[in-house]
Amino acid sequence: MAATTHTVSNQAPPLVGHEVYLGDRALTEGVERHLADASPELRDGIREELTALGRAAGSAQAQEWGRQANENPPVLRTHDRYGNRIDEVEFHPAWHRLLGHAVTSGLTDAWGRPAGHLRRAAGFFLWSQAESGHGCPVSMTHAAVPALRTDPELAAHWEPLLTSHVYEEGLRPPGRKGGVLFGMGMTEKQGGSDVRANTTVAAPLAADGEYVLTGHKWFCSAPMSDAFLVLAQAPGGLTCFLVPRVLEDGARNAFAIQRLKDKLGNKSNASAEIEFDGTTWARRVGEEGRGVRTIIEMVAATRMDCVIGSASLMRQALTQALHHTEHRSAFGAPLIDQPLMRNVLADLALESEAATALTLRLAAAQDAADRADGPASERERAFLRLAVPTAKYWVTKRCTPMVAEALECLGGNGYVEESGLPRLLRESPVNSIWEGSGNVQALDVLRALQREPQALNAFLQEVGLARGADHRLDAAIKDLLTDLADLEGIQARARRVVERMALVLQGSLLVRWAPPEVADAFCASRLGGDWGAAFGTLPHSLDLASVVARARIAG
Repeated sequence: MAATTHTVSNQAPPLVGHEVYLGDRALTEGVERHLADASPELRDGIREELTALGRAAGSAQAQEWGRQANENPPVLRTHDRYGNRIDEVEFHPAWHRLLGHAVTSGLTDAWGRPAGHLRRAAGFFLWSQAESGHGCPVSMTHAAVPALRTDPELAAHWEPLLTSHVYEEGLRPPGRKGGVLFGMGMTEKQGGSDVRANTTVAAPLAADGEYVLTGHKWFCSAPMSDAFLVLAQAPGGLTCFLVPRVLEDGARNAFAIQRLKDKLGNKSNASAEIEFDGTTWARRVGEEGRGVRTIIEMVAATRMDCVIGSASLMRQALTQALHHTEHRSAFGAPLIDQPLMRNVLADLALESEAATALTLRLAAAQDAADRADGPASERERAFLRLAVPTAKYWVTKRCTPMVAEALECLGGNGYVEESGLPRLLRESPVNSIWEGSGNVQALDVLRALQREPQALNAFLQEVGLARGADHRLDAAIKDLLTDLADLEGIQARARRVVERMALVLQGSLLVRWAPPEVADAFCASRLGGDWGAAFGTLPHSLDLASVVARARIAG
């Protein structure tokens, strides 16, 4: 006789096969908005590209790859069976499937394509929802391009390989591969974010631009990559160098991986401590003594990817919460229709849409900044100087509490590994720490405010585009100007200032572009102060049902 005690009811079905791109109104509307001046052919091509990537991201196959890659983390192989030093990192095949799909989808190719940054940002947002850890080498490879362009000879050799849509795993001479990946090594034990305290030494060789390195890197991202950009002290000061893993003659460069980090999250991705032994060959990038200036655009690009990655995590967590509450009933009605749960979901939806709108605005600004010089390009470059660290500070900070609240929407089901929410929660702090923690971003904003008045002018012009449309936004802009007028002791209140800048910028974008119910709820809570200290404390008089309906998967 069949047991009847294990009948499954009132459980959400698997969230699989959904439209990750077409089902996200905030994302699709944002991409179309920023492509308004593009040709119909380009718009159609990008729409088709992102639709396909979104379907792949929502597929059962991609979800399984993500599970396998995280349950089978990378393994360091320092030696072969004969005792030869090989310093290789072994990954599960699922990692290579994820990484290969990212590369073949053009997620390392932004700098030379029409609307390249916008389409790549949207693609990175979509594909990261399948699994986040493999995004590190994707981001590093993409971001290495502007640093290498400081040396035309290096750029001519490496850029076609960096932007290639071909993924080939394994270490071989770069000239024998159809595409390569880049990593980065700046941080050292004694310095942390203070990279000018680095002690790695670069000794020049006879050939111009060639050096050997001696030193240790405390955090090296993506150690299985084909080459790395690192900082070291040359005779002329801190300098940027390119360190290949395999030299053109096929010999292995001296690159000793001492251990892999055992991290809170980001389990599928390898982060390592590495050693340069005095014979490690390196090629100088840029001038001696100008290492930070050379690598700064790479840092800006990876910081932008931190924003994209966090916005992607937020959307995925929201999607999971919406799906669960739509199918789970309690007290006689679906959870999604319960007034208190609706308040929580609407609050999460506001956070996600604000992050998405800001992400796409940054990407569109980068596309405009990369065009031929002119007043508009200069203005966008100035805008990015403040907007990137501001967004990096705030969006990455909001990710963890939002993912935690979304997990709670699933109750005990969300606390179980099989739901996928614990993996999202462990992943959520990484972007706030990577490429400079919150204090580093806040200090960078202060530096720009004090030294680059054109950046503040561009920022204020941007938020001023929405002036007069919402009284709470107008009041918040006025308060911000008061804050910025008093620079005395500003470092101690830098976080408060940067938070206010981020909220004013997000409010301006939503007032201009989001539906009225979304903009109204955001301004009432984030700018008007009618909000508690936790999610789900929005004013009950708002049109929360419409906010939730907009966030649900379309179609």
